[in-house]
Amino acid sequence: MRRRLYFICLLALGSGWVHAAMGLAEIPAAAGDGPVTVFYPTNDPPQPTRRARFTLDVAAQGAPVHGNGRLVVVSHGSGGAPWVHADLARSLVEAGFVVAMPEHKADNYKDERNPGPDSWTMRPAEVSRAIDAVARDARFAPLLQFDKVGMYGMSAGGHTALTLAGGRWSPAGFKQHCEANLVDDFQSCVGLITRLTGGPFDGLKKWGAQLVIRHRFDNATWRMHTDPRIAAIVAGVPSSADFDMASLATPRVPLGLITAQQDRWLVPRFHSARVLAACLPRCELIADMPTGGHGALLSPPPPNLSGLIGDMLNDPPGFDRASVLPEVNRKTTAFFSAHLPSRSADPTAPP
Repeated sequence: MRRRLYFICLLALGSGWVHAAMGLAEIPAAAGDGPVTVFYPTNDPPQPTRRARFTLDVAAQGAPVHGNGRLVVVSHGSGGAPWVHADLARSLVEAGFVVAMPEHKADNYKDERNPGPDSWTMRPAEVSRAIDAVARDARFAPLLQFDKVGMYGMSAGGHTALTLAGGRWSPAGFKQHCEANLVDDFQSCVGLITRLTGGPFDGLKKWGAQLVIRHRFDNATWRMHTDPRIAAIVAGVPSSADFDMASLATPRVPLGLITAQQDRWLVPRFHSARVLAACLPRCELIADMPTGGHGALLSPPPPNLSGLIGDMLNDPPGFDRASVLPEVNRKTTAFFSAHLPSRSADPTAPP
């Protein structure tokens, strides 16, 4: 029955039930939070619009129109931006969704001061406050029902997604993972600070990384966050080595996973593969990319990357992002369409 429902959803997406263009707006969140970028259906004509290093074909500040009455919140990766998820947003908007993307504090493309467990602690509540911000906005609130919201996260955003799906984790869990697997999962543990090269300074790098990790991340208090409005979740190449996998054995809502087997940043056997082993058959593998790397889900991809950031996000040999990602986005959209049934904009209308 589930496969049939997904097939129907995919047919609907492919047949063009919704022909609206994609609007782009920015709304303020709670005090202390960054802005929330919103993509949404509009009948206004799109124009090439520059945002950071990207040119998007959108109707900036276009008038929103009613779609399917559902909201999906997207949590970006460390140092991330809304623009690298614009193609996924377009797929969702064409299916009638409104898409909201919070800017995670001190872990975004404008401010990268504090990635890792400190950010992971704050992110789930930032997602909840992004939902609140959309619900306060006079343009979008009348078009949406907030009883069933979708949530998508990639990389560090995938960590956020797993937390909202009912997973629990601790900074001490991160420390324990890195103590045991520092060499094999080095970039996951140290980020963009440095890398192992096989040279004479590798020993010093490992010693320094362990020193910092042990000093900063020894708190064993479980981190958890629940938002009852969130009713379906997708985690793409999630950071997840610090989770108590038993807490993900029975996700609290439908949970979909997207994996990339050539991910050298979040090595699958420590991250996505462990999640799948814990939650199947109570979660779903939406898509696996055998030749995809860590940045495979970013679309449009960031241009002209080099060094460590290029190693993380550029495509491995043999991966064709242009042919793979549209299908992954369609499957992701079908997952949300299946689990977040369309509702009338009229709050008094029956389900």
